[in-house]
Amino acid sequence: MTGDDHADLGLASAESRALWASTLAFTVCFAVWTIFSIVGVRIKQELALSETEFGLLVGTPILTGSLSRIFLGIWTDRFGGRLVFTIMMLATSLATILLAFAHTYPQILLAALGVGLAGGSFAVGVAYVSRFFPQGRQGTALGIFGVGNVGAAVTKFAAPFVLLAWGWQAVALVWAAALILMATIFYISTVDDPVIIERRRTGIAAKSFMLELSPLRDARVWRFASYYFFVFGAFVALALWLPRYLIGVYGFNIETAGLVGALYSIPASIFRAYGGMLSDRIGARTVMYWSLGVSAVATLILSLPPTSYVMRGINGDISSHFEIGIGTFVVAAFVLGFFMSLGKAAVFKHIASYYPGSVGAVGGVVGMIGGLGGFALPIAFGALNDLTGLWSSCFMLLFAISVGLLFWMDVAVRRMRGAPASVSKDRANTSVIAAE
Repeated sequence: MTGDDHADLGLASAESRALWASTLAFTVCFAVWTIFSIVGVRIKQELALSETEFGLLVGTPILTGSLSRIFLGIWTDRFGGRLVFTIMMLATSLATILLAFAHTYPQILLAALGVGLAGGSFAVGVAYVSRFFPQGRQGTALGIFGVGNVGAAVTKFAAPFVLLAWGWQAVALVWAAALILMATIFYISTVDDPVIIERRRTGIAAKSFMLELSPLRDARVWRFASYYFFVFGAFVALALWLPRYLIGVYGFNIETAGLVGALYSIPASIFRAYGGMLSDRIGARTVMYWSLGVSAVATLILSLPPTSYVMRGINGDISSHFEIGIGTFVVAAFVLGFFMSLGKAAVFKHIASYYPGSVGAVGGVVGMIGGLGGFALPIAFGALNDLTGLWSSCFMLLFAISVGLLFWMDVAVRRMRGAPASVSKDRANTSVIAAE
């Protein structure tokens, strides 16, 4: 075997370890990030919180995870994902430990801000993993990495049993221990990405902070971010909200609500890898059309409230009742989660293709906007519950968002197709055409 063969094997090994270690680390981080979907229900009971206060509680860590993504993404571009990912996990574990010793609502909210750093792991992982793979394989690789969203289902499956056995504080301590263990495994098993290694070898400095942010002047970045607000932000919001929703609507206990909620979280996570492969094969734009279109139909079905009505018949009044049963709910939620997972992968396939040199910065901003959806939407869900008294009002809001985004996307695509070839960036860049 030649030296080149050894080098190729070494690269493949580094690629594989970077991808799988990052995916596992992201899974643990996402489980911590969504911890309030379970412990928040018990905290709501103990502190007698309103629906809006509960929405703020589950959304607070999402806020930190969202705002931190842009900075963590840029730091990953500059210092490397191996170092940034490790430090971020250790810092989050400290905040999660402090959560276990918080007693008042303000103390818990303060700890939740620190727990939210776990959500920034996505920006770190995307920038780190993408540097190990050529453009033609980035959609698949980032799709596999995105499967770490399944951490939300891990929390829904496991946290209720830990909570019932030892209390919600024990959930925080166990999840913190998992973060510390994962940080150690990640640092030991991975290597610095090729860009960082090349910079050390040549002595070339990283791009300036302002140059890192220069792609953000492109309006297309913000369109991609709006897609991610829905396909990721709404996913996070529902992952946090569904246990409470199922308890309120169907009268489930917390264990059953967690298990049924996981039936949404799992497809919304594991099929992200399939979404990445589809984006590589048929184009990210086609995948986004399907994602937003089917999501609109699913949220329309789920938004229908229980309704009793009277029809005036030939022989007198006829009473009737309509309600979404649990079977229909599970099927519609599964479909919604599946197509959201495809959309999440498609958004980052776009980013890796349009902005290959600024994946950390652009991915961080897009991830930040998506994460802000996960922060704002649970608060909106709680406020809508308080204002309308309708549990299904959360899905009414998501239906309106999905239809609006589908319309915006279609208008933008039609304008782009109608632009002269000499001024159309999409036509001028064959690699981007392939991504679309």
